[in-house]
Amino acid sequence: MTTLAPSATLTPSSMPSTLQIGPHAVQPPVVLAPMAGITNAPFRTLCREYSGGKGLFVSEMITTRALVERNEKTMQLIHFDETETPRSIQLYGVDPVTVGKAVRMIVDEDLADHIDLNFGCPVPKVTRKGGGSALPYKRPLLRAILGEAVSNAGALPVTMKMRKGIDDDHITYLDAGRIAVEEGVTAIALHGRTAAQHYGGTADWDAIARLKEHVPEIPVLGNGDIWSAEGALRMMRETGCDGVVVGRGCLGRPWLFGDLVAAFEGRGGAGGGAADGYARPSLRQVADAMLRHARLLGEWIGDETRGVIDFRKHVAWYLKGFSVGSEMRKKLAITSSLDELGAQLSELDLDQAWPMGADGPRGRTSGNNRVVLPDGWLRDPYDCAGISADAELDTSGG
Repeated sequence: MTTLAPSATLTPSSMPSTLQIGPHAVQPPVVLAPMAGITNAPFRTLCREYSGGKGLFVSEMITTRALVERNEKTMQLIHFDETETPRSIQLYGVDPVTVGKAVRMIVDEDLADHIDLNFGCPVPKVTRKGGGSALPYKRPLLRAILGEAVSNAGALPVTMKMRKGIDDDHITYLDAGRIAVEEGVTAIALHGRTAAQHYGGTADWDAIARLKEHVPEIPVLGNGDIWSAEGALRMMRETGCDGVVVGRGCLGRPWLFGDLVAAFEGRGGAGGGAADGYARPSLRQVADAMLRHARLLGEWIGDETRGVIDFRKHVAWYLKGFSVGSEMRKKLAITSSLDELGAQLSELDLDQAWPMGADGPRGRTSGNNRVVLPDGWLRDPYDCAGISADAELDTSGG
């Protein structure tokens, strides 16, 4: 990983310090990527605390059908803490009418201040319906969805997140970017991978630069392989993008947002005592963050046990690189109460310093060369026959 000098040398005067999303000034230009099962209200709270409330933090994916039908799980997922501003919801849908209804519901009931549309999810249960990263291949359908969203949003800004395309033979991001501009989308985030890549290989930052050149009318945000504050600044320098979207890099590391704020402001990072000024928490500090995360989940769900069980997925990310035996890792992965979690964490060598290499890649990294699509999806990018509200997912969260 490239190592850059800290402080003001990281932030050239020409680098944008503010991202304008409709009426919302996002400073610094840093966005938490929507991640299924991750970016719920508790995790957003942690990230915002470390950032000092700076940046934009987006909910996990909300399906438009489930929202319109007031699915119980979905209604919980759209809960925002009273300190969250702006409130940002990501919507998924494949039917323009349903998307329009969901957006109108958000406006009429004051459920959010910003709407992001998901055209980047590569998971089979989404792409097999023609949604997520599969959808931009159908240009008329993409245009219809964006048009319905923007026309029903009123004063709320509508943005979109997408990938380069389905695979290297079906690249869509430049056409999709132009359609977005024409339909009134406020900003575009591009993950520099195809759906076929999933999270494998290396993100194509050159594609982010090409999209910025292709749609100079609106902000373009870059996403993919941002593992550090230095990486975010490097992406902006190399691509000319207007902001960054951070996903897997903050898994088990919500303090990354403090580092990002510090880097963009040209000063030291968010504590930790490291020579470069960025956060390098000891295992004791990490354990405290883990307990707080689990506690917030329990309060949000309304059940401590369910909260701790939901937290289990985060354990390996928080402990990445630390010397924790395999047996203890197994125990931590099956905890079911805060007391149990706290007791097990107290058995660790909590004086361990932040380990070398823990700032690098985390989360899913393997590729998947098969994209599950509806029958005949690739025959004609302009033939949208047979796509209807029946393709809508009925549950949220990815």
